[in-house]
Amino acid sequence: MHSKEQICHDDYQKTADWLLSQTKHRPKVAIICGSGLGMLADTLKCQQTFSYSDIPGFPHSTVKGHAGRLVFGELKGKECVCMQGRFHMYEGHSLCKTTFPVRVFKLLGVETLIVTNAAGSLADSYQPGDIMIIKDHINFPGLMGLNPLSGPNDDQFGPRFPAMSGVYNKDLCRLAMDIVKQLGVAQYVHEGVYAMVGGPNFETVAEARLLHRLGVDAVGMSTAPEVVVAGHCGLTVFGLSLITNKVVKSYEDTASVNHEGVLEVSKLRSHTLQHLVTELISRMDVNNNTNV
Repeated sequence: MHSKEQICHDDYQKTADWLLSQTKHRPKVAIICGSGLGMLADTLKCQQTFSYSDIPGFPHSTVKGHAGRLVFGELKGKECVCMQGRFHMYEGHSLCKTTFPVRVFKLLGVETLIVTNAAGSLADSYQPGDIMIIKDHINFPGLMGLNPLSGPNDDQFGPRFPAMSGVYNKDLCRLAMDIVKQLGVAQYVHEGVYAMVGGPNFETVAEARLLHRLGVDAVGMSTAPEVVVAGHCGLTVFGLSLITNKVVKSYEDTASVNHEGVLEVSKLRSHTLQHLVTELISRMDVNNNTNV
């Protein structure tokens, strides 16, 4: 199911050319919205929307809380494109398909990728409703050989062996921390390490304890493949996790997690996340990613 599906450069280019022919927007920033976070697209002005099913080469999103639309528009004077819903391994998509939009964004002229997700907390100090600025990730499927860069390398996008040690842009992380202090919400914003697991089941207690001991602060079922491809393409990356639940790490704990609960917490904190992303883009210099 997850073997390397061969997608050539021309396939990405055809999708990019189709989009460029359908819209006058020329985005410099792309935003990928996680479960329940599609409201980020609502902030865009002069919107133009495309259903994934209408875009040549795009997969279809099947997860509740993912609208399955690509929205172009302006935010604080900057041209953006927003994915209302992403694609996941557990839906049966190959990793080439899961990350397909990222390379299309590169060909559209995007320079900065903002990724968001809903995640469970492993850090004892995190609470549902908190926000985590992603400073690094552990890509467990990637460590097991399920990597979107497997197979022949496309030199038109990036090198065979791309470095990932600094893939989350430190300047944007610092800028985001400054913003949350000014917004008065620093008490529930953290910087931490995200781990991707395959899903779709949530973690067992033993798995949660292992992740915690490895230094993982939050865990989810997405994001890492998209970030790997973005890093390979040379895009600047900034990531946010909305903490929607505490992962059960004790056999005595009778609590459990479900997707509906994840969506409910996403709604509660959505405005804060929206303000943070909006202000970040407002202050971002898309040419050199510094505070303007």
